[in-house]
Amino acid sequence: MMSANLDDLSAAVRYALETTRATTVCPFHDEVIIRVGDDAAESHAYERAKRILRSDGTTFEAGALREEIARQLASAADGRCPKCDRAG
Repeated sequence: MMSANLDDLSAAVRYALETTRATTVCPFHDEVIIRVGDDAAESHAYERAKRILRSDGTTFEAGALREEIARQLASAADGRCPKCDRAG
């Protein structure tokens, strides 16, 4: 088994957050990730990311997964796109 590198972990978390609708991409600014604020979706994203990483035999530390989810959620805009807010 190989260890999850940061790119694999980051990609799995990004995918899990988007597919559980914990985050979304602004329809007008594709570089802006928006945190929806749904605790259940965020918990589901953790479980989905865990399954994604395990499905290909990748080993990872639960703490590293939680830290990456926290990092991505912290870097996302809260609820609204700041670029759209400035333009409007």
